[in-house]
Amino acid sequence: MIATVKAEGTTSEESANDSPVVEDMPTPGADEAPLKDILTPRLSSEPLVAPPDPTLESNADDAVCYHEGSDLFAEDVEQEMAVLPEVAVSLTQEVRIEDLKVGMPDNVPREVDIREQERLRRIIWKKKHLMISKGNALPPAAVGVVCDIDVGDVKPVAQRCRKVPKPFREKVYELLKGLLGARIVNPSTTPWASPIVVVIKKNGVDIRLCIDCRVVNGLTRLMIYPMPLVDELLENLGFILWFCSLDMATSGFWVVPMSDRARLISAFITPFGLSEWLRMPFGLRNAPQIYQRLIDNALYGFLKLTKEDPRLDGFNHVVPENEERESVLGRRSNIDDILVGATSWDDLCIKVENLLLACDQWNLSISVEKSSWGMSKVDYLGHSVSSRGLEAKPKNLDALSSLEFPRTLKALQSFLGSLNYYHRFIADFAVYASVLYSLSEEDFEHRKAKDDSSTLEKWKHAETAFERLKLKIADTPLLRHFNPELEPVIIVYASEWAVSAVLTQQHDNVYMPVKFTSRTLKPNELRYDIVEKEVLALLRILTSCFTMLAGRRVRVLTRHTTLAWLFRKNNPQGRLSQWAALLSPWELQIERSTRGEEELLGVIAACITPRDSVDAALEDVSPRRQPKKPSAKEAPSEPSSGNCQDGR
Repeated sequence: MIATVKAEGTTSEESANDSPVVEDMPTPGADEAPLKDILTPRLSSEPLVAPPDPTLESNADDAVCYHEGSDLFAEDVEQEMAVLPEVAVSLTQEVRIEDLKVGMPDNVPREVDIREQERLRRIIWKKKHLMISKGNALPPAAVGVVCDIDVGDVKPVAQRCRKVPKPFREKVYELLKGLLGARIVNPSTTPWASPIVVVIKKNGVDIRLCIDCRVVNGLTRLMIYPMPLVDELLENLGFILWFCSLDMATSGFWVVPMSDRARLISAFITPFGLSEWLRMPFGLRNAPQIYQRLIDNALYGFLKLTKEDPRLDGFNHVVPENEERESVLGRRSNIDDILVGATSWDDLCIKVENLLLACDQWNLSISVEKSSWGMSKVDYLGHSVSSRGLEAKPKNLDALSSLEFPRTLKALQSFLGSLNYYHRFIADFAVYASVLYSLSEEDFEHRKAKDDSSTLEKWKHAETAFERLKLKIADTPLLRHFNPELEPVIIVYASEWAVSAVLTQQHDNVYMPVKFTSRTLKPNELRYDIVEKEVLALLRILTSCFTMLAGRRVRVLTRHTTLAWLFRKNNPQGRLSQWAALLSPWELQIERSTRGEEELLGVIAACITPRDSVDAALEDVSPRRQPKKPSAKEAPSEPSSGNCQDGR
């Protein structure tokens, strides 16, 4: 957050006048944005190559460093930069009915298949004016919503134009020409100005143009709106047979027009002049919330549209919808990705028709190329969704599987972040990732200087964990949808420094996974008894799966205890009282496996790693963490439960 905006080198007297504040913002550095290695040369006086340090020995860093660039996507710099779309001066191709990707029912005669497929196709074609095919033409603006930017009483901030290398000036010109032709931007005379950043693509020839919005975003008042969670969007799909995965045309954000104030504040400056946005771009602080609110209202119908002025924001001029109207889909969407599910083909046709009516009312367009209708299996939010369950479908899986061990902390964090999105598919993810999370910038510096003899074992464990995580993401299991009619069964596991659990349900006499969860232990938790760590594992998965398990009887399989010692303890104190209170609302049937893992091996799915195998594998990835030393004033802990763990 930027507290003050003041031109460098100005006096307090100069900054007190009413003229716009002009600020020379440097290109984002290593601590500000993850683009340091692929940005064009900075405009500061700092040299591109630091002068040699005479104190360095012969084992210092190489004199020449080669960095291979990679393509940049809008989500990579969200909340830091606005990525300008690549728009050519061309029209969108005409939509044909044959372009619609429509599936057909199964288990019916062929002639019925074709007839029902054509039925759904005709329902969609009734709203063909909402369909956008290939091309770069801008979809029509949505009605009843505008993007506004509130910066309070802050004076305008005009940052200086940054230089663009001569080989790329023509490409910048072509990009701006396309935006002007598509009516996404207009020339401007606003006192606000944000600079552009030219990012060279991996091929070294093409560019991606970004706008450094950090100053504007730092001054913008945050819009509070509940954004959907991916886990919630992937729930309640157990009885769905037919799916539609819809993507709003081109970019959902571009259908939202800008208010007059927002146009002025979001303006950007290039060597070819000052431009302002006519439609909402990526990168603005409140853009996701504004579009999510629009889609939620279209699907649920809280507010009624007024025809007085299409530029009015219906959410600021509230007119409640008087007609009784059910939810179109019965579920939320994730910004511009909409998932439609139905238990029958007739139900699917009804939902699609209602959805298209809502899109027509709010003037929302749909991309034909990126949408699928009436399929038994679709791609949604990086997952493959079907009636059988969920499968992870990460982008560039081959590149991820062949990735070498990262050389920098940021590269490692990027790898872990990519895997963390699919943590529900990876058994014991936190267990294997713990040693990687424990690495610091200092560790990488020592390794680069080849001064890591004292941490040789740590690096060996880190590399082992890295390779195993790559294998796990390349071979993720099918996670079954939670079925409320089947008994939920939880299998918990606790080790010396981590806990994990898996929610399962029995299909064909085999426990199939629904969700994995895990975490490493905090320093004070390392001293806990193994039975207490199993309580932590149980609490972890009950919290993670609360929406699925609340109000149900849950069966829990443990290795060491039935927790009778916790529920029968009179006047529990300290953490025991907290655990007892947290578990009190749950109806749990806790069973201890008297013969260890042997009783489970015959009934658990092959994708659930046997606990004994995890014990052996952990020897190669243990971070060797030390428990927190007790304070001298720490009150004595509760008596050891070793003699009364199960009430014996």
